[in-house]
Amino acid sequence: MNKAELVSEVHKVLGNDTSLAAAERAADSVLQAIKRGLKRDGEVHLVGFGTFSVAHRSARKGFNPHTRQPMKIAAMKLVRFKAGSSLRGLR
Repeated sequence: MNKAELVSEVHKVLGNDTSLAAAERAADSVLQAIKRGLKRDGEVHLVGFGTFSVAHRSARKGFNPHTRQPMKIAAMKLVRFKAGSSLRGLR
């Protein structure tokens, strides 16, 4: 599912009395709230859905796959997601 399909699904859930632009604003608002929560608290818990958390990956040695030359990979932050109970049983 891409963003356009997500907005379409949000529009269907909100009903025909809501515009597609309003559905896009609603989807963007949720995504922005998750980003702000991760920046501020480091975790966002959505009961029944899952938990987003910030993880730290330390610097490490790697290699360029084209030239096989060694290189240093910088430390970084990344977002992890652990599925909640309602998503674990999906098939």
